[in-house]
Amino acid sequence: MPKGLQTIGFDADDTLWQNESFYRLTQERFAELLADYTDRDHLYDRLLEAEKRNLGHYGFGIKGFMLSMIETAIEVTDQAVPASVIAELLAAGQDMLAHPVHLLPHAEDAVRALAETHTIVLITKGDLLDQERKLAQSGLGDFFDGVEIVSNKTQATYQTTFARYGDGPDRAMMIGNSLKSDVIPALEAGAWGVYIPHGLTWELEHAEPPEGFDRYREMTDLGEVVDLLRTVES
Repeated sequence: MPKGLQTIGFDADDTLWQNESFYRLTQERFAELLADYTDRDHLYDRLLEAEKRNLGHYGFGIKGFMLSMIETAIEVTDQAVPASVIAELLAAGQDMLAHPVHLLPHAEDAVRALAETHTIVLITKGDLLDQERKLAQSGLGDFFDGVEIVSNKTQATYQTTFARYGDGPDRAMMIGNSLKSDVIPALEAGAWGVYIPHGLTWELEHAEPPEGFDRYREMTDLGEVVDLLRTVES
């Protein structure tokens, strides 16, 4: 075990496998179904407002997204939305829940390599059953020493998780595509925070790059993670 880092945390959605792209495709279908009632931009604004309101009720994930679409459809049509549209929205959500997992470039190689030298933990938020399904289909499950599916990611989340699977945040690193959820709270906990931009990021996950943290790094993709660790631990 290297003297430096002991535990490496990985985000799941849009870090190890594609996720947001499926939301965007479903959202486009949503706009087509409601095109006779409102324009696309207004619909997307109303949907985002509904998602914000509903996070405390439904949490993160596809099921909350489905319910927010249905709620928005009812609102923008003044409760006149056809049952056939509701049925199509439900079918779209069910398709998302059954969609095959597509690993991102270098994901398997990175996880496999780090599993040989470090304790690695999957730290993800979202629907429990859906996240378990994706992990099982990804083929990566056996590499992880622990899996934490949480309702939200906060400084306390990383303090607790890195203490459970190692010596605490001081000897830990979190890797993910969300500055807001994966990087900033991990840095605040005292861990390294590594940002890998995905290109498609949900509006509610946007945040400004952190300043004043010596342990902040940014990578292009997971293919750079082994070299980064060599630099950090040298």
